[in-house]
Amino acid sequence: MPKLDIDAIPPSNATGYPPPFDEAVSGRWWRRLAPAGGLTEMGASHVVLKPGAWSSQRHWHDDEDELLIMLAGEAVLVENDGRTVLKPGDVCAWPKGAPNGHHLINESSADCTFIAISAGNRNGTGAYPDIDMKFTSEGYFHKDGTPYPTKRIR
Repeated sequence: MPKLDIDAIPPSNATGYPPPFDEAVSGRWWRRLAPAGGLTEMGASHVVLKPGAWSSQRHWHDDEDELLIMLAGEAVLVENDGRTVLKPGDVCAWPKGAPNGHHLINESSADCTFIAISAGNRNGTGAYPDIDMKFTSEGYFHKDGTPYPTKRIR
């Protein structure tokens, strides 16, 4: 099994979110692990959230399972049913099709780090319960179907 050199994978804080939804994730830095390891049937990213940063807008996927493993620091998981503090070693799972909007917020004064893993139809659809936005493989759309002028970054 090849060992990935995480430091050799270029970090990015790029997002396809249209303004103003992009602002909350500007302190999110990710490295795509799956492509670096030659994986094509799943997604995996090493993510660092700077203090105050969000992992994403609160969302859920119709066609893609998600798993998160907290490595370092602390973040608050925000879901439909409330808030949960996550610490190193905590693991969260969201099955595809379950409309439980979720994201992490780093409310601490230090970086936090986690691994995000996804599997399923990476070109699927999903929604953002708190804002006027949904997504498809074609990009981001208002809930009435009007497109936003940006493309999704996967």
